[in-house]
Amino acid sequence: QVQLVESGGGQVQAGGSLRLSCAASGLTFSRYAMGWFRLAPGKEREFVAAISWTGGNTYYLDSVRGRFTISRDNSKNTVYLQMNSLKPEDTAVYYCSADLRGLGSKISSDYAYWGQGTQVTVSS
Repeated sequence: QVQLVESGGGQVQAGGSLRLSCAASGLTFSRYAMGWFRLAPGKEREFVAAISWTGGNTYYLDSVRGRFTISRDNSKNTVYLQMNSLKPEDTAVYYCSADLRGLGSKISSDYAYWGQGTQVTVSS
């Protein structure tokens, strides 16, 4: 059974930082591209970042590029999202996801597996 478990969310003030982690089990992690998406109240789910199975390619939402960094450790079956210079508009539930195609995608329907999400709240 595939499980993706996010952690590291919380409440921070604008300008602060958080590091999200997503631990994967039940799949051959190194074969999957991994993505982070977010869902804010009243909005549609939004792509945030993705990383290819090797870690050699990364993709970002324009509004987070330069502030967020996605990385992975295949030896630990874990993907990370380092979030710096957080803004109130980054407030959302953040979900990690796994895509067997391996290349990385900005399209949520390309991802077969999803975690339960972790709340990030940024206050002004």
